[in-house]
Amino acid sequence: MLAIQPCWDHIRKVIQIERQIQVSYQHRVLFTKDVFESSNRLLHDVLADPNRSQPVKVLIVVDDGLVKAYPSLRRNIQDYFEPFEGIHLVCPPIVAEGGERVKNSYFHVSEIQSPIDRYHIDRHSYVIAIGGGALLDMVGLAAATAHRGVRHIRIPTTTLSQADSGVGVKNGINAFGKKNFVGTFAPPFAVINDAAWLLGLSERDKRGGYAEAVKVALIRDASFFEALEAEAHALAQFELPAMESLIYRCAELHMDHIAQGGDPFEFGSARPLDFGHWAAHKLEQLSGYELRHGEAVAIGICLDVIYSGLMGMIPEDHVERVLSLFERLGFDLYSNELHFTSTDGSYMVLNGLEEFREHLGGELTITLLQGIGRGVEVHEVNLPKMTQAMHRLRDRFQSSSSKILLANS
Repeated sequence: MLAIQPCWDHIRKVIQIERQIQVSYQHRVLFTKDVFESSNRLLHDVLADPNRSQPVKVLIVVDDGLVKAYPSLRRNIQDYFEPFEGIHLVCPPIVAEGGERVKNSYFHVSEIQSPIDRYHIDRHSYVIAIGGGALLDMVGLAAATAHRGVRHIRIPTTTLSQADSGVGVKNGINAFGKKNFVGTFAPPFAVINDAAWLLGLSERDKRGGYAEAVKVALIRDASFFEALEAEAHALAQFELPAMESLIYRCAELHMDHIAQGGDPFEFGSARPLDFGHWAAHKLEQLSGYELRHGEAVAIGICLDVIYSGLMGMIPEDHVERVLSLFERLGFDLYSNELHFTSTDGSYMVLNGLEEFREHLGGELTITLLQGIGRGVEVHEVNLPKMTQAMHRLRDRFQSSSSKILLANS
């Protein structure tokens, strides 16, 4: 006969059942070129399951910008899968809108979940997203919430997504005027970085990912920052070997943090890899997302670096090195949105501090610099000093613009 606890009404102490739950994830980023060439077996090998009696089903979503740049892409994808036994492409690749607009409505998530349902994509099937970071975020959310999570493979196609967003464990969409308000943590089954996609990018999209590389170098790896300084000219000229090296090291540092940082799903109050992002996210929103993420991150980093200098945390020559590197890489260090004001005259970008705190709850926690390669968490911001940093960034940009105009006159 089972020993049963007495009726709870008669218990004068707390009763608790507690178990430790541990879930292990394998997170892998694979590097290749021409992933859909018939001779390239990488994707096939990732998908193939010799122990499965039924064919592995695959649903593919492609960024519309990529389809415009590569009109034969959808046909090439279908041809790639055609000879494979045991792997079934359930329909021609679905074309979805790319860019930040795709994250501004849950409708787009439903558009992907509908074919997941229609083609019976189950938890042993795969949803593959091919495109920039915004598309990967949206499709990742659809995959993570269908059947409480189907297997998801990312094939990022921009410098930014290959170096940063595509190799992370986050996905989501914007809502209620806030970036990434709706989302999940869901490590992808695999990430495949194909260097060939970089060749077809606009200069703006090639450059965008550099900001995240500078970010992670500043807070994690001084030697990487020095390498970026040494390679600045090659990167500004978009030389492929320099870009590939940047992407590899940036992705490696991000994955090291996810695997070894102790808080991959951000249960605490800090987002250490989001250095400069409290302002960047707000600037993107204020610009109606005309300002690209990497461009906003560059401005946000420079703002926080100047502020770190004003607070005596880093010497002035470190501040100048960071600003100079961004300029050499081709970034504008200012946008008008930085000085947008509300009806009471306050700077709207500063609302990003509260939104940053609210995103995780708890106390405000942002990352600043104690030196090149040394990030530090702080819990309060001196608003007059931050405003001073904003003015200094504007003054530097205006001075630089005036010199360019004089030189061209």
